[in-house]
Amino acid sequence: MKSMFTGIVEEMGVIQVSDRRTKSARLSILAKTVLEDLAAGDSITVNGVCLTVTGRTDKEFAADVSPETLTVTNLGALKTGDAVNLERAVQVNSRLGGHLVTGHIDGVGLIRDRRQEEDAWLLTIEIPKDLLRYCIKKGSIAVDGISLTINEVTDKDVQIAIIPHTAKTTTLGLKAVGTTVNLECDLIGKYVERLLRSASGGEAPPGRITRDYLKRKGML
Repeated sequence: MKSMFTGIVEEMGVIQVSDRRTKSARLSILAKTVLEDLAAGDSITVNGVCLTVTGRTDKEFAADVSPETLTVTNLGALKTGDAVNLERAVQVNSRLGGHLVTGHIDGVGLIRDRRQEEDAWLLTIEIPKDLLRYCIKKGSIAVDGISLTINEVTDKDVQIAIIPHTAKTTTLGLKAVGTTVNLECDLIGKYVERLLRSASGGEAPPGRITRDYLKRKGML
């Protein structure tokens, strides 16, 4: 069964060892809260990336990073002392406080602007063009594993607001302009696109779904 997450970060861990190999890597991460019931074989997100725990002590856990993951995320840039966002897989009886997150990263974004507005921080994140179609105003996106609401969308970026609590308890409070972030777009949007493509015989749906379009495709 696929592990699921909520995008509500449980704590910030610290990279103890980042062993980069030719095509893969091994991370050792200092933590506290997530270690309470963590065992080898469990799933955990590190900056939004779903990894499998390969071992643990009373102070840290280890996880291997595959070549594919290094290619599509920014985990390969982590070094000793870096802070990372951590979340264990959601339990069946847990509250779903954020949105459905799989930990499978769609791409990497770039923080283009960061400014304060009263007690919040406004971040402008450049999004890969092929991912912008999943971004809508007031929709959800996971940024380094954090469930966030999109305030604005342009033809190249999105703007999100970071409240003081999020800035204090996650790495977004530490991220500066010019740094990268892992992105996972809303899962529901991707499923809807897939269904529309199937109903259209493989044809990509238009940028704006209208009632007329749905009627023509026999969906109404």
